[in-house]
Amino acid sequence: MTYSPIRGVLVPLLTPFDGDMTVATDLYVAHAKTLLDQGCAGLVPFGTTGEALSVGVDERIAAVRALVDGGIDPAVMIPGTGLSNVADTARLSRACLDMGCSGVMTLPPFYYKGVSEEGLHRHFVQLLRAIGDDARIFLYHIPPIAIVGIPVRLAARLHAEFPEHIVGIKDSSGDWDTTRALLDIDGLVVYPGSELPLIEALERGAPGCISATANLNGAAIARVIAAYSDGDDERARELHEDVKRFRLLIQDYAPIPAQKRLLALVTGDARWANVRPPLVEMPETQGFELLETLRREFEFGNPGSAPG
Repeated sequence: MTYSPIRGVLVPLLTPFDGDMTVATDLYVAHAKTLLDQGCAGLVPFGTTGEALSVGVDERIAAVRALVDGGIDPAVMIPGTGLSNVADTARLSRACLDMGCSGVMTLPPFYYKGVSEEGLHRHFVQLLRAIGDDARIFLYHIPPIAIVGIPVRLAARLHAEFPEHIVGIKDSSGDWDTTRALLDIDGLVVYPGSELPLIEALERGAPGCISATANLNGAAIARVIAAYSDGDDERARELHEDVKRFRLLIQDYAPIPAQKRLLALVTGDARWANVRPPLVEMPETQGFELLETLRREFEFGNPGSAPG
């Protein structure tokens, strides 16, 4: 059975925390609904942007359950479940799939460095067995953070051997040559991990992208994809220039604290600024400076406009 991908922009959700650093599920559900209402096609809870490796397995399961109980269709979700061992990754993946999620996104085992391609292959084979026959995995290639990556050849091998189970990959390498090579793998769903190469990726058959800044600018990224899908290439490229500029402005800061501070300022809920250690929140004064720049250049956060 061929996997039908979510088409559009998917958001790796920021994870809000209360003052005691527990997950603020009220904010989490409200943020998810807002993004979907603005035109985002899917949600990726507990990716890198969601501070996933600072959130426990049971906390992640409870948060995804809160999204489902809050009215979010699990079919639009691909939660991040990658941990450094098969047992925990499988348990978390199993729980998300049992809730009806479209798939799960898993890192390679990232603690041991210099591991062989064969070792990585064995890891994913064991993981598939542990999850079960209905496993639907998106590989997560983010070597700038995990150091351990997923070579193109390994992605192709895994998809060829398990086409119904290794269904796609998120490529956060930041290297277009890698993204292009992955897009050349027949039948593999490939999401660039940024909107920067979005037009080029769409031209080569990508269904969309998974973008951290979609937490703030999802509506604008969705408009790029919509214009391209409607055949208005000129309009898509025009809109794309603005979303690229927005992305590059955010990248000049620590992206997670910056986006959270901006949400705190535009929503009026100070909890949004909270981050779990070892991250440290962006100072409010710096947040105001960034907000003023975004207001001036993109009308972001202006009265009557949605934060995105």
